[in-house]
Order: sequence, then C-alpha cells, then structure tokens
Amino acid sequence: MIEFIESVENTKKREDTYKLLDIFTETTGYEAKMWGKSIIGFGSYHYKYASGHEGDAALVGFSPRKANFSLYFAPGDNNEELLNKFGKHKKGKACVYINKVAEIDEDILRQLIEQSIIFLRKTYPGQE
Repeated sequence: MIEFIESVENTKKREDTYKLLDIFTETTGYEAKMWGKSIIGFGSYHYKYASGHEGDAALVGFSPRKANFSLYFAPGDNNEELLNKFGKHKKGKACVYINKVAEIDEDILRQLIEQSIIFLRKTYPGQE
C-alpha cells in the first residue's frame, strides 16, 4: 500500500493521502488494506442482496484519484446533517468527493466514518 501511496504524483495529494490514512486508521482501529488497485479500505463486511448477488466490501475507505479524493461511506441516520457541516465536497452515488483535507472538517470526517461502521454493522450483523 505504501508503494501505491508513493506513486501518487502530486506531492500535496500524497501528503493528504497519508493524512487520510492516519485519520481512517485511528478512527476505525482497522489496518488499511488495498481493495483493487486504487482503494484503501478499512475493515470489511459480507453483503447479500435480495437478488442473490453477494460479495465483500470495505466498511469505509478512500481513493486518491487524479482529480480529487473519493471517500467511501455507507448512508447513516444523520449523514445529510453531517455533510452539511463537512466542508467543501461533492456527493456522488456511492461516495463523497473532496479536493483537499484542508477544505473539510476532520472531526466531521471521523463522525462520518464511525456512523458508516455502525450502520453497516447493524445492516449486516454477526460479522467482525
């Protein structure tokens, strides 16, 4: 994973990647793991949809994309309320996009991470 982070060309983006790595690691208590070629994830859960489709995913994670960072959270009870206080971001279907860590509230980020884990543990019980 360090190899992946070191491959981030932009120096400031690489520094922010390390900052996010610290925040996610401290908040989740999980060791970071690569999910695919570009997502740094924390923890995991197994999901199964009514359609029969199932798989494994990270509880939370992020990816330093060329244009911005993609932050991966599950929906939660007060997600919208937290995002309103989060700072400069854009919402996608399955993630939140930020440009720089300096443009967001790190305490709100920690709350979004915690909320996501609580939501997924409730939705998919009996897993570590």
